Amino acid sequence: MEELRISPTKNTPEIILNPEGIIRIKGRSIHENVTDFFEPIEDWISEYITVPAEITSVDMNLEYFNSASAKVFIHILQKITYVTLKHKKFIFNWYYEDGDEDILERGEYFASILDVKINFIKIN
Repeated sequence: MEELRISPTKNTPEIILNPEGIIRIKGRSIHENVTDFFEPIEDWISEYITVPAEITSVDMNLEYFNSASAKVFIHILQKITYVTLKHKKFIFNWYYEDGDEDILERGEYFASILDVKINFIKIN
């Protein structure tokens, strides 16, 4: 598997998908066509979970995202939990700026919906 990198724009996040178990999504996610943007990401993750790294570390560092992106993020995170079927581990890190209660609450919502532990990391 090869690493997949997508550079950020004013409407799309930076994406880093590394087969050594590093998944990073950072920035803003307010696409007009979420399906087209995230299709290669979902395809990469589907392939990755067949032979995942020992530990998959997911870093979500988002300034803002719309509801269409939220649905995709939930789906992606849920898919990553399947690495446990291969007796591997995952770590979800959710970064939020000090005082950004909206992003924190959305991460807490994701944790409750997915029934997974998410590490909430405050950044200044």
